[in-house]
Amino acid sequence: MTVTEETAPAARQVLPAEERHAAELAFLAAQDPGPRPPGWALTPRAVVTFVCGSDGAELALPKRRAGLPTKLAIAPKFVGERALVERCVVTLAGERGLLLTGEPGTAKSMLSELLAAAVSGTSALTVQGTAGTTEDAFRYGWNYALLLAQGPTSQALVDSPVLSAMRTGRVVRVEEITRCLPEVQDALVSILSDRRISVPELTATEDAVVAAAPGFTVIATANLRDRGVSEMSAALKRRFNFETVAPIADADAEATLIRRQAVAAVQRAGAAFGVDDAVLDALVTVFRDLRSGRSAEGWDVERPGTVMSTAEAVQVAASLGVAAAYLPGGDVLDLLPGHLLGVVRKDDPADHGRLLGYWDGPVRRRAEDGSAMWRRLWDLRGSLR
Repeated sequence: MTVTEETAPAARQVLPAEERHAAELAFLAAQDPGPRPPGWALTPRAVVTFVCGSDGAELALPKRRAGLPTKLAIAPKFVGERALVERCVVTLAGERGLLLTGEPGTAKSMLSELLAAAVSGTSALTVQGTAGTTEDAFRYGWNYALLLAQGPTSQALVDSPVLSAMRTGRVVRVEEITRCLPEVQDALVSILSDRRISVPELTATEDAVVAAAPGFTVIATANLRDRGVSEMSAALKRRFNFETVAPIADADAEATLIRRQAVAAVQRAGAAFGVDDAVLDALVTVFRDLRSGRSAEGWDVERPGTVMSTAEAVQVAASLGVAAAYLPGGDVLDLLPGHLLGVVRKDDPADHGRLLGYWDGPVRRRAEDGSAMWRRLWDLRGSLR
């Protein structure tokens, strides 16, 4: 049968990590034959290499495998401390819960996805925490048509992602756990302690208790500065190892990451990325200055209340790239102040004044020092009103 538009697989905007990096995962599984914790797809060492990269070195297979290259350099996917990733991997190898905390936009979700894909071969077992998340998302639900027809049977039971992970010995991800109500969060306390879920409706059957298979554990993420956050109970906190994911410390590394992700975003939009490196450098400089409260030159800057995250910088860079591709004719630098204003005005109206203060401080001083680009940005101050 020939492939037609009706039978061809639908294009997807974003592939999960296990599909996006399938070649690297398959290579690492064959390249490192060392001991693996129960249920793991890779060795702990290979998981760290998958996330952090091989530092440009080509790894070699111990013996040739069909369909795999003999050598492969593993690209870095997470910009951060290797020691942090190693601690995360050790936590998971010990089947203990891992909680990634930090400010919004520091790639906690991306790190949890990469870890789950490398450890379990899938990142799809995920619960998205919201104020409307119920306990069923952590335990189980029912197929109500079968429930009415058969009563409470194992066939009518609908596994939650957590229950599926327990049955198969995999990692389950809980995104934004602190956005769940406290009583919903605490459904995880007994799961992480007892490693089993009871289904009282099935007490007369052998399926009444589901015990976790080896390899099961939980990776949760939490933005502790966000509004709408529910404090975790002390009992639940004790069942997690906390790891804080900090903003990227190195400016060059952050600029490289922003360019790479912005290029990918614009390519998904069907265009080529055409933003000059100087514009991206200015974007990164503004974000880092406002985030830290101090300019690269050492001048004090009033920090806005909103988080000037790397993720926000990627979105601005991608927007500039799309504008350059689809609305050509103008200088893309002219669009930068308006996008920055859109970022800082999300939470506190007073942040508008703080952005103007930044323009009157570091931007003006750089313009006076003779930089043509910063002079142009200074001339655009009026677009911030």
